[in-house]
Amino acid sequence: MSLESQRLPYGDGRDALMAAVVDVVAEKGLRGLTYRSVAGRAGVNHTLITHHFGSIEGLLAATLEWAVQRSIDETGLARVADFDEQFADALLDSVSAEPELQLFQFEMLLEARRQPELRALLDRLYGNYISTVESALRARSLDTDEELSRAVFAALDGLMLQFLTFGNPAKIRAAVIQVGRLLERSATASGANAAGL
Repeated sequence: MSLESQRLPYGDGRDALMAAVVDVVAEKGLRGLTYRSVAGRAGVNHTLITHHFGSIEGLLAATLEWAVQRSIDETGLARVADFDEQFADALLDSVSAEPELQLFQFEMLLEARRQPELRALLDRLYGNYISTVESALRARSLDTDEELSRAVFAALDGLMLQFLTFGNPAKIRAAVIQVGRLLERSATASGANAAGL
């Protein structure tokens, strides 16, 4: 397929390539990630990878950033402090609708153990998750810090991994709501301690 016959509007080829990376890595792991596998999945010429990203590594880094931001937006993570049934349903619906987005990120986390150069990028991007949770908790006037935000996000991250691995949405939904109840109890206890009760 030639670039002439493809004629994607500017930006479409870039997004198509990142979406293709997510699909390929979720399905085959990083070992299945090649110029041809990505271009074939995106329906574009493989030269677009170097045109837009410089290399497969550049494409992977851009895709990870894109996937994290999309995940934050689509899961409604900014509403994490609600921890109600609506939040749990929205989270599970989002992950169910696009499981590849989460699977790609989990695959990248595992790969960072084998490729230390990925750790700094993943640490920075996962910091986006932590700060989103922290902002949401602070907006609800919950006394929070990075450690609590990290713990809340880790609980959700682990629950989504279990959901993608084992299914059982009812149990996972109940667990997400339970994390919220624990957070509320912690907030109540902190408030009582601060008031000297």
